[in-house]
Amino acid sequence: MNNTYETVIGLEIHAELSTKTKIFCSCKTDFGAPPNSQCCPVCMGMPGTLPTLNQKAVEYAVRAGLATNCEISLYSRFDRKNYFYPDLPKGYQITQYEFPICKNGYLDIDTDLGKKRIRITRIHLEEDAGKLIHDSGCGTLVDCNRCGVPLIEIVTEPDIRSSGEAEAFLRTLRSVLMFAGVSDCRMNEGSFRCDINVSVRKIGDSTLGTRSEIKNLNSFSFVTKAIEYEHKRQTELIASSGRVKRETRRFDESDGKTYSMRSKEEENDYRFFEEPDIPALILREEDIERIKKELPMLPDERMKLYLEEYRLTSDTAKVILSDISLAGFFEEAAKASKSPRTTANILVSDILSYSNEGVFSSKIQASQLAVLSDLFFTEQINSSTQKKLIKRMWEEGIDPMLTVREEDLLQINDADILSAIVDEVILENPKCVEDIRRGKTAATKTVIGKAMAKSLGKANPRIINEIVASKFKNEEKT
Repeated sequence: MNNTYETVIGLEIHAELSTKTKIFCSCKTDFGAPPNSQCCPVCMGMPGTLPTLNQKAVEYAVRAGLATNCEISLYSRFDRKNYFYPDLPKGYQITQYEFPICKNGYLDIDTDLGKKRIRITRIHLEEDAGKLIHDSGCGTLVDCNRCGVPLIEIVTEPDIRSSGEAEAFLRTLRSVLMFAGVSDCRMNEGSFRCDINVSVRKIGDSTLGTRSEIKNLNSFSFVTKAIEYEHKRQTELIASSGRVKRETRRFDESDGKTYSMRSKEEENDYRFFEEPDIPALILREEDIERIKKELPMLPDERMKLYLEEYRLTSDTAKVILSDISLAGFFEEAAKASKSPRTTANILVSDILSYSNEGVFSSKIQASQLAVLSDLFFTEQINSSTQKKLIKRMWEEGIDPMLTVREEDLLQINDADILSAIVDEVILENPKCVEDIRRGKTAATKTVIGKAMAKSLGKANPRIINEIVASKFKNEEKT
């Protein structure tokens, strides 16, 4: 059944903009403040208050549109979306409905079959609602700190056909928004979250099926699991002669299933009408051009730089580009190092294991990583010493160059010295020698390991390997 039906997916992504104040008032937007400590009569919707549009929020929305190849509307306006919910004190949300600020964009994603273009229908500005906190002892509590925090909502066309494509699009979009300086996109803080519209249809059919909407997912893995579960649920429902309902559902991360919350509202349920307290938003071409010139280097440009100039592998570049703080750290270190590729490999394979999950941060300075990278690249230290130094740099804050000199950690590259060390190991381990002659490769590794130990870990592993191979190859000839 699953093989005869395809999934059709559209996404609605909400990203909180990185403004210092809310979209229609001067309240702060700091995450983690005490409940209800960052709200005022305006964002609480008290009678007689008037909203004032945050200019920086508008500029960030235009940035987001430019970064996602959208058309920027010279004319847009705000509307009221009316619905009643405990975390919406005004009883309506100020959003953009008929005339959004950005439209007709796209992003290209990588798939197993190559590049695929996902169209973006619109990006519009709106205010966030508050947050409900469900407490078994106190009931449901309302925190209005988030009320009025500026959002952009990015709505895609139903171009996505699998959970993998959905995840690829979300990762690409998140990276673009972060590098454009629009949002920090911290999913654990709710500043990047999405709703998924999922339907199924027979492969080859052009008619869209009835869709279900899964609300407020803030994890890539949750998005993947929710889509896969919905595909299974809907196809099994159709197979049993059931009917897919147009409804809003929630994803339960504990069992990986979705559950019905309510029937899906139609647009007329929201009773949209033009916001009477905010004039139409008029942009000038010169405003858009100015914002375009101020756009930082975006992920595609950085990927090209990493691959062509820094000679990174595609996989390494993708890891670094997954976090703007990580990319900034790498670029600073790369500019100061002799081999950006070596710097990137050390960063991804070693330093990242010490950094906490989430936003990258490092106890090692980028300039010190560059020094360490150069020591390894120029074969002044080997990989074992490099890894030990990173641990000490992270935990003790040591200077790598000073430590290498003071503690005599320089790599031994002299082939005559290393050959003598290997000869000693061979004399001391006749059984290993006999095993090597019998073709046991493990014995070769034992000899190499013992030679490294005898050199106190300072021998050049490449030269040691070559010497051991040469000695037994020469013995075969004789």
